[in-house]
Amino acid sequence: MKACRISDLKNFMNKLLLTDSFDYFLLEEGTIVTANTFQIDGHIQKDFYTKEEQEDGVLCPYGFSQWKDMRPFCFQLIKGKRTPLSFKFVLLLLPEHMERILTDGDFHDHGNLVKSFTLTVKYDGSHVTLITGLSTASFLMDKTPEQLWDQAFFKFLNNKQIVWEEI
Repeated sequence: MKACRISDLKNFMNKLLLTDSFDYFLLEEGTIVTANTFQIDGHIQKDFYTKEEQEDGVLCPYGFSQWKDMRPFCFQLIKGKRTPLSFKFVLLLLPEHMERILTDGDFHDHGNLVKSFTLTVKYDGSHVTLITGLSTASFLMDKTPEQLWDQAFFKFLNNKQIVWEEI
């Protein structure tokens, strides 16, 4: 787990809310505090969909909403003349990208111990902090998955030209 602070807030917010830069993620949960507090549970409510839609893997391929689908709603809550008091998003890297990072890093998770690579985005009213994390099925002595995720994520930030500093 590593944490960093975003140096260019405007650039980051544009990348997060107005571009597809973070569309490699699912939204597990979110909280946006403006004049009201808005809480988002990213779990897909499969009962909302028809049986045909549920069986169509394209509509609900994951247990959580994709960031690309939730991004416009979050943007609508955040945009305006006043900045939000705070917000927090817990994002999960899409499983296929997680598997590729593990495989490319020569970590073979045959027991499916690594459940997700997480990214927590926190805005406190003046700064954005990003925190990487790992969700596992049980305790892992091997820190390789965590290291692979940290390396891949900071490379991602650099590729997207997001300026950051480690804290």
